[in-house]
Amino acid sequence: MRDERRKPVLLTQRLILASGSPRRLDLLAQAGITPDKLLPMDLDETPRRAEHPRSLARRLAHDKAEAAFQSLRTDPQWAGSFILAADTVVAVGRRILGKPEYLEEASSSLHLLSGRSHWVYTGICLITPQGTSRVKVIETKVRFKRLTMQELKFYLASGEWRGKAGGYAIQGFAGTFIQKLSGSYSAVVGLPLSETIQLLTGEGFRFHEKWQEG
Repeated sequence: MRDERRKPVLLTQRLILASGSPRRLDLLAQAGITPDKLLPMDLDETPRRAEHPRSLARRLAHDKAEAAFQSLRTDPQWAGSFILAADTVVAVGRRILGKPEYLEEASSSLHLLSGRSHWVYTGICLITPQGTSRVKVIETKVRFKRLTMQELKFYLASGEWRGKAGGYAIQGFAGTFIQKLSGSYSAVVGLPLSETIQLLTGEGFRFHEKWQEG
């Protein structure tokens, strides 16, 4: 007798992640999503004069997605793909803390964050197969405990701060510095998972079928 049960819908959609961040890959994997292609975009992330941290996060996420879209628009292999990009900005008030590459920069950021609250702005941008852009910025308030000189010394020696917004990675050793967090933990890691999924499903990207495979 023929099996009349409905067969799962096959996924034919493709997702390009305009980032090489292992943290963002891990977060997408948590939702059962594996990008079909990684396409990191190396852009100038210098804030514009008087640019608000929220505006910077939004602009960088959009510009990275747009740069990936433009680089692939004449490649028939990737035409019609979804493109996802994100960027994270850490700020104390309106003062933007960069992504330090040198010890002195990281030390300065951590001294500023010690014992006070700061804001993490994570911008996400999705470009649909039709070329439409969808952008959101997620705000999260994070409070650091007052760091001891020993904690600063050992954290700086770890090198974990290198290239991280604000000079720290919440999913690493710096997680022990957090007294309070109001907002999205995954956004501080690098990709607000709930909001990203909302963007994808809102534009018709199917991935829940993968969950049936167990």
